[in-house]
Amino acid sequence: MTVDIGVKAPDFTLPANNGEEVSLSNYRGRKVVLYFYPKDMTPGCTTEACDFRDSYEKFINAGATILGISPDPIQKHQKFVEKYDLPFILLSDETTEVAKLYDVWKLKKNFGKEYMGIERTTFLINEEGMIEKVWQKVRVKNHVENVFSVLNQ
Repeated sequence: MTVDIGVKAPDFTLPANNGEEVSLSNYRGRKVVLYFYPKDMTPGCTTEACDFRDSYEKFINAGATILGISPDPIQKHQKFVEKYDLPFILLSDETTEVAKLYDVWKLKKNFGKEYMGIERTTFLINEEGMIEKVWQKVRVKNHVENVFSVLNQ
């Protein structure tokens, strides 16, 4: 399945680090910044999460909710949230079902090895649940600023 601009964002329900089950449809009426990232506590993912943390108030004031998704288990998400004081919810996609639904579960290459993993991707979803913008193969540097500038247009 291809998830692209102008398409309804696929709904899902996943466990969150706060102990709740969270559905994308819970956020209808608000913009959602849905970002998929490979792994808690790794350098790029930590930088991205901390950049979203540092801009969190701006996103909230602009009417957007930030949700992060990775295949990490809830316990690891909670440690990540506590260690870096992340103010937003992290969702656990241990089966990678949602990553596959959003077409971000990809064959990756690193140091000559091939493996399946999350391709760092961010989706901006509007109040009606439609995808407004997709950032694929995200480079962490300046990414959060780019997302916010599109959100603010």
